[in-house]
Amino acid sequence: MADLVAFVMLLAVAAYACAGGTDYGAGFWDLTAGGAERGKRPRWLIDHAMAPVWEVNNVWLIFVFILMWTGFPVLFETVFTAMWLPLALAALGMVLRGAGFALRKPSRRLARRRLYGAVFAIASLLTPFFLGAAVGGVASGRVAPGTEASADAWANPTSLLFGLLTVAATALLGAVFLTADAARFDAPDLVGYFRIRALGGLVAVALLAVGVLLVTHGDAPYVWHGLTHGAGLALVIVSAVFFAATGLLVLRGQTHWARFSAVGIVAAAVFAWGLAQRPYLIPTSLTVADAAGDSQTLVWLSVVSLVAVLLVAPAVFFLYWMDTHGELEPLTESDLRRSGPTRGDVVDGD
Repeated sequence: MADLVAFVMLLAVAAYACAGGTDYGAGFWDLTAGGAERGKRPRWLIDHAMAPVWEVNNVWLIFVFILMWTGFPVLFETVFTAMWLPLALAALGMVLRGAGFALRKPSRRLARRRLYGAVFAIASLLTPFFLGAAVGGVASGRVAPGTEASADAWANPTSLLFGLLTVAATALLGAVFLTADAARFDAPDLVGYFRIRALGGLVAVALLAVGVLLVTHGDAPYVWHGLTHGAGLALVIVSAVFFAATGLLVLRGQTHWARFSAVGIVAAAVFAWGLAQRPYLIPTSLTVADAAGDSQTLVWLSVVSLVAVLLVAPAVFFLYWMDTHGELEPLTESDLRRSGPTRGDVVDGD
């Protein structure tokens, strides 16, 4: 039962990495779009693309925390004790990012829009970095039950490269999805703009992925062995195949299918990392069995997870589908005029 709950938790991590990562990536390109005039068009697209779904993506992160806290309390205590600083900074970034995005658009003054936009964009860069750094600290085995908080737990070569790779992966996802959104909004100038950035994101991910493998060889040998053997290696190869497919699809302008292959890159990489650590949640000090909570708790947690998968997941995926198919576009003034009563209509009171 503990292995099942751990697998569900890995699924939720992959879902957050893909869905939340796309939003973080959009924020990254918001940060690099330039000044108010130069970045007006890219930011317009980013606002329209993110508005319907940016809040719901955090559902997956909440699900991860519930599974970790309830199903593996030793893991939760260990990670949040040893790495409270990067995780607190990531949480602060999530709050500031949401506030900046929500307050930027309705602000009338240019100075305030710039301030809120800067908060949103910078937080979109720092939040995934600190989350990735925390994952790198776990993968390197520097955290163990009873470990005190220290900078070495997350400010080490593996953590730093994991953090940079996380940022690059989110930038790639954001650029690929924004390229497809630009095509959907019939904005050919932005299609070319984000296509170039998607290709740049592919190069950055490739370089940093090689760097991660090289560093883990000496700094996280258990994970490196898992990534170069068995199921971990198979998933690394799958991720590489999706990587090549994404590059080809982006070059050919097939943006619709490029979104799926880009998600495949990140999802396969997350599963490769998770399987490379097995049977450990923290190599090589805490196994899944040792970290698991009470057996009855795990049973009920499995039931709750099943209910969530049956009820919540379809609703969330339906929301994603409506968003990517243009069903959630805000009404324009012309839409409102067309939807108003026309001559000959019967109005209340007439």
